[in-house]
Formats: sequence, structure tokens, C-alpha cells
Amino acid sequence: MTLRLFPFILLCITLLYSEQNQSVNKKVEHNCTQKHENNISKDARLKKELQEQMEREKKYAREQKFYQGDEYNLSEHEVDPDALKDIPVIEPDYDFDITDVYRDDI
Repeated sequence: MTLRLFPFILLCITLLYSEQNQSVNKKVEHNCTQKHENNISKDARLKKELQEQMEREKKYAREQKFYQGDEYNLSEHEVDPDALKDIPVIEPDYDFDITDVYRDDI
């Protein structure tokens, strides 16, 4: 019985070994191509990051120009303090009772 299974077992071991060997070869080839691509992509990545940083710096410069407001004349939007005297003061109504809001019988 064992002698009949021996060729089958030997075949299975051979197939497993060959599949493992092929996967190792594929990994080695993949690593080699990946290293080559990494060398090329480092320069491309560096250029891309540099370009993005330059765009952020331009945006920051525009925002700072706006926030400083040196080039804007806002004097036409100023409020005259004498005009505020004519506006009546509205006193708040402090006698509000929140319990009336939650009552169902009203």
C-alpha cells in the first residue's frame, strides 16, 4: 500500500517545491524592478512634492496679502458713531419660562 502511494507523494512534493521556487523567483524579479522604479520615482516624487509646496507658498502669500489688508480701502464701510445714537435700544425680555414650551395641555 505504501509503495503505491510513494509516486503520488513524490509528485506532490515536486509540484509544491516547483511552485514555491517559482514564487520566490517572481518575488526576486518584482523586487528588482521595484528598486529600479523607486530610483526613478524618487526624482519624480521629489519634483511633485516641490511643486505642491510651491503652490502652498503661493496660496499662503495671497492669504497674507488679504489678511494684512494694506491694499484695501475700507473707510467707506466705517460706521459713524453719531448715527448710532438714533437707533433705539431694545431691552431683552427676561420673563421667558421654558416650561411652557414642553407642556401638552396648552
